[in-house]
Amino acid sequence: MIVIVNYEMGNLGSIRNMFRRLGHQATISNDAATIASAERLILPGVGHFAQGMENLQRLGLRAVLDERVLGACTPTLGICLGMQLMTKSSEEGPAEGLGWIDARTVHFRNGAQPVAESARLPHIGWNFVDAARPHPVLADVPDDPRFYFVHTYRVECAAPSDVLLTADYGGSHFTAAFAQGNIVGIQCHPEKSHKFGMQVFSNFAAWTPAAVESPTYA
Repeated sequence: MIVIVNYEMGNLGSIRNMFRRLGHQATISNDAATIASAERLILPGVGHFAQGMENLQRLGLRAVLDERVLGACTPTLGICLGMQLMTKSSEEGPAEGLGWIDARTVHFRNGAQPVAESARLPHIGWNFVDAARPHPVLADVPDDPRFYFVHTYRVECAAPSDVLLTADYGGSHFTAAFAQGNIVGIQCHPEKSHKFGMQVFSNFAAWTPAAVESPTYA
């Protein structure tokens, strides 16, 4: 069973509907017991980083998520804000992140490769992506892959080997997805990305993390 974690942020129904269209059972839940029994986890999200972390804590989900992701190595996909919450911190508020990946979330105008002052923010719309390396979640994605993005903050990984997809916007070459062990984070919205997103979701539903290297968490 795929469990889409409901921490009261994000368009959860669209994600569930796409998995159902692909023939996979997906449940939206913030019940700890349901999350603890998940075969796969989706951490979605749209909104503010600090609010997302506050909601996870308030709903009592931090411990069960850590156990499932870090302890049981449950295949886990973070989408948009969900990807950012997997990092150690964000410039969008003082809250610490989940810290599952050695990375930080920065404003598009800050960091190692900031966006041009002339570029509009948030970054909204379709964008081509490039694969930094092979991964089962990217298998058979159609040629010239492009995905739908909505974000003002981007992730900077400490280890280049964690980067999975890259994209360019306003002169900023940014991480569009990362992967380590049983964890994948993707900045775009696969549920809004038509055939490209459908393939990513289909691959995730069939992914066996043992096929990639064991995670080394921060």
